[in-house]
Amino acid sequence: MAVIDVFNGDADGLCALVQLRSANPQDSVLVTGVKRDINLLDKVTAQAGDIVTVLDVSLDKNRDGLNAALQAGAEVTYVDHHFAGDIPEHANLTVNINPASDVCTSLLVNGMLKGQFAEWAIVGAFGDNLRNSAMAVAKTLELSDEELQQLENLGIYLNYNGYGASIEDLHFPPAELYRRIAPFASPRQFMKEAAETFSQLEEGYNNDMRAAAQLPAVHADEVSAVFILPDERWARRVSGVYSNDLANDFPDRAHAVLTEKNNGNYLVSIRAPLNNKRGADEFCRQFPTGGGRAAAAGINDLPVTSLNTFVEKFQEFYRSLSN
Repeated sequence: MAVIDVFNGDADGLCALVQLRSANPQDSVLVTGVKRDINLLDKVTAQAGDIVTVLDVSLDKNRDGLNAALQAGAEVTYVDHHFAGDIPEHANLTVNINPASDVCTSLLVNGMLKGQFAEWAIVGAFGDNLRNSAMAVAKTLELSDEELQQLENLGIYLNYNGYGASIEDLHFPPAELYRRIAPFASPRQFMKEAAETFSQLEEGYNNDMRAAAQLPAVHADEVSAVFILPDERWARRVSGVYSNDLANDFPDRAHAVLTEKNNGNYLVSIRAPLNNKRGADEFCRQFPTGGGRAAAAGINDLPVTSLNTFVEKFQEFYRSLSN
């Protein structure tokens, strides 16, 4: 029998798994990747009796892999907040899926564990740019403003580390980063006792964000804005957290951050307006490689020939939602 943990390589996936394994330690096989590597169950060859936990990746995108694991006789626990489509019914499948725009996987796990490791849930929520949800959980704890700011920063940095076209773009492979944070039941303890890791994430984030801030918008009005980042490692790393920063700075505006790929196409990160967190997943599913959730979604490979059409559709879509 094998214990297999399948998780998104961003802050939410990491923090969800840290909570679960802090509550129930296991020597597990880790299956993860860059944030956009979401077809993770395709990497799993499960056998009868295996225990598989899946965190923060869409069931709809992993349907074939899930069915294969269940048919092989594995027991699967699936916790997620993305669009799921039809959820199969199976005696070996336990599901906790909630696609609400103010929920993330770390918060779902926090509920399952009755707040046992709530600080990690707060970090995961901050990383997913769910600041109000993170603050709501933080109210149940005695945290100073400085401590809360530290948790927010850590969430942002962990999320930042997950973005890239490949593992080579990242400061830390997500599996390695998980192993570095997993020993710590408290994120504050991690930041204190693994200061070198934290500092590397912080320095990388600050340098990349300074570079992104120099780039002008290719389109911007009161309803939507589009930015294009170059085909460089720093740009691939910063694409998601830069989208979050834009959303926070302009909460009534939708944002699209496109990063040039080496095939000439674009990797797209979409954020719905913070004050109207709707439609990002619906918009992205219009494109063959698109998906996500209502507040934040993406397109893995937008053809360069579709750029003008994309910008027009993006404007029209969010203008219609603002009326």
